[in-house]
Amino acid sequence: MTKTDSPLAAIRRTLRRRKLDALLVGQPQNRRYLSGYRAADTSINESSGVLLIPAAGDPFLFTDSRFDLQAAAEATGFEVRLYPRGLLALLETMLPRLGVRRLAFESHYLLHATFQKLAKMAARQRVELVPFTDLVERLRVRKNAAELAAIEQSVRLNEEVFREIHQGLRPGMSERQVAHAIENCMRRKGASGPSFDTMVASGPNGALPHAVPSERLLREGEPVVIDMGLVLAGYCSDMTRTVVLGTPDEKTVSLIRLVRKAQLAGLAALKAGVTGREVDRAARTIIVGGGYGDRFGHGLGHGVGLAVHEAPSLNKRYHRRLAAGMVVTVEPGVYLPAWGGIRLENMAVVTDNGHRLLNRDTTFLDI
Repeated sequence: MTKTDSPLAAIRRTLRRRKLDALLVGQPQNRRYLSGYRAADTSINESSGVLLIPAAGDPFLFTDSRFDLQAAAEATGFEVRLYPRGLLALLETMLPRLGVRRLAFESHYLLHATFQKLAKMAARQRVELVPFTDLVERLRVRKNAAELAAIEQSVRLNEEVFREIHQGLRPGMSERQVAHAIENCMRRKGASGPSFDTMVASGPNGALPHAVPSERLLREGEPVVIDMGLVLAGYCSDMTRTVVLGTPDEKTVSLIRLVRKAQLAGLAALKAGVTGREVDRAARTIIVGGGYGDRFGHGLGHGVGLAVHEAPSLNKRYHRRLAAGMVVTVEPGVYLPAWGGIRLENMAVVTDNGHRLLNRDTTFLDI
């Protein structure tokens, strides 16, 4: 996509180049990115609507009567059509009317059962279905100025919530109690809600990279891993801090310093033109050198935007090159069974010459 292109123009150009007549979009973040329509899907088999984007002509938003007014207000530039008899019945009417013979669809999102029904309808209409996996995602990966501003506001609010909760942490509070307090504070301060289930893991539970908050009580001197993010104006944030109530022991301090050194090495390697694999390796080399390479199993980071986990990735398998405008997390960790874990996570924008750090909080990052 060129700097002057709109996402819809870029989609249409791709469709024409590949001799496709239209694209069907149902993935919620893709749908919102292209149309501005914010309705959420309650489940993968209950959609609040789909977009039909012809290679030429006006785009459509197909939905049902529950979302009629919302769709009309939010999806400006889209013709809203309701499907009282279901999406497939409406498509069966619309596709021949629009002259669609080759229809692209999001194969990574469509349920197999839904695809089978779509395929039967397409066969009746003599329409060829063409699968795509990242037609819209390739556009979403580089954020424009408005998106970067929205993400930065989400990061700021996330840090504000963390500061308020961190000040009130006391031994004897349960992990679940802290997680609930974080999410309640997010909503009270204006967030739509968490961008993922908040993680609070104290002591040995911190050895689980995706621990679920339990009734375990926080204890003085133990590391507590808090992984939190929120959604503000549709855009996500994601941050992890490892904190200690009271004075940390030498082992905890040593591990926090090691993980922080790895994070700084990853950030130093982060710039346009390098691969996600190279950034991961820069941070991982520090953890390996510290003797904990086998205790850092996950990738260094991931993209953040309308979804909290999206392209690009910073891991051993990601060979694509990063570009300016991408937003990623940098989150190395060390996880020791029966002892606990340390993870530190910040978000950054990739630039031509390096990166721009979005986080300002330095809790336990400068010990």
